[in-house]
Amino acid sequence: MPSRTDRTVRVAVLADSDTRWKWGVLTARRITPASGPESAPAPTGFVLRGRATPTTRQLAETAVSDTVPREVTGAEFLREVRDAAERGEGYDVVVLALVGGTVRAVLQGIADLALDRRPVLVTGYVGVVYEKLADGLLLRHGADVVLANSRHDAERFRAVYEGVGADPGSVVEAALPFLGGAPHKPEPGRDTLVFAAQPSVPVTKAERAYVLRRLVEHARLHPDREVLLKLRSRPGEHTTHLEEFPYQKLVRELPTPPNFRLVYGHMGEVLDRTDLLVTVSSTAALEALHRRIPTAILTDLGVREPLGNHHFIGSGLLTSFDALDKGAVPEPDEPWLARQGVGAEGLPGSLPYEQAFDAARERVARLLAGPALPPVAPYYTAETAGGYLPGILARHRLDLSAPEPRESGVRRIVREAARGAYRHGVQRVAPVIRRLGEL
Repeated sequence: MPSRTDRTVRVAVLADSDTRWKWGVLTARRITPASGPESAPAPTGFVLRGRATPTTRQLAETAVSDTVPREVTGAEFLREVRDAAERGEGYDVVVLALVGGTVRAVLQGIADLALDRRPVLVTGYVGVVYEKLADGLLLRHGADVVLANSRHDAERFRAVYEGVGADPGSVVEAALPFLGGAPHKPEPGRDTLVFAAQPSVPVTKAERAYVLRRLVEHARLHPDREVLLKLRSRPGEHTTHLEEFPYQKLVRELPTPPNFRLVYGHMGEVLDRTDLLVTVSSTAALEALHRRIPTAILTDLGVREPLGNHHFIGSGLLTSFDALDKGAVPEPDEPWLARQGVGAEGLPGSLPYEQAFDAARERVARLLAGPALPPVAPYYTAETAGGYLPGILARHRLDLSAPEPRESGVRRIVREAARGAYRHGVQRVAPVIRRLGEL
């Protein structure tokens, strides 16, 4: 049978949020065997229907594709993979830009299709891996390529797999695919602080109100500095994590100075005019560091695993609002940057960013050029996780033998209404219930 690299490589991306869509498309372009990202074939896009399904606006704001991805259920995606193979147009590479449990469910679904030549299965993480390291990795085990965003992550990932007796060969060191942009260049008369907000960090209303209040106070203390609160989603939208206390709602309770405002848009474009990036633990910090934009990681709420800022221990970036109010600007630790693979050009042991995906691209090319891939062999099976795996698979309902639901205008209207009700419940009803029940 001819090699799959003898023709245009067919790639599918399945994502479950706007940020993972961005990661998935850019990753697909960088790892697809071609002369470079610009000449790589455009992937076929799918977004998974669920609570975090991105809106058209959110997808457009990622600025990674001119084609709107098709919204599907997990079962519909598997039918598409099966039907494409039966037409002789099977996908060669499938990028699973999903949370761990969904990755494991789709791996099972593709294994159950029993295709003559299954696609190369690629997955990874969209940013800083600061929680559920072992569980998330073991749920992803079985993919042919598990991308690590840095040398530090690659070492941690392999250690987890080796520690449970799983094959670590799928782990490939790469980088975040959306790093880039011009290096920071101060401009006379410009002084812009950007706070990169996160939907679920911090999580409580009191903590989020504290951050907001300190940003507003900082703006008042520095009237010549523009203070921007960069938000991920507009009211009524959601990303990977549900936002129970949106800053847009909390800010209504505060008088704000004219040099403070909320902004949306593509993070790269916001960073173009940023002179100091402040966050709790957003991946935007890595984007800023890659461009050598001064960056600060807040300690005001503690340095704690649930916040994710413990990832930055040793970075030299940990600081507080009190220090920022006094004009402090943290200096990053260069060896730490090298381990993270950001802003590390020229540092010992670091590859230029344009070479960061060479190993992944070469691995995918080898798998495509070889014989039919072996069956998917995940770590979590009925034998190793008999009390855990069945629940994960059941939640995702990937039974292809069930009748395929007929799409209709009424069905779409009901679905959108249900999503709206769910989001309303998260942001308005749940806080009231907790307050009344003193939970």
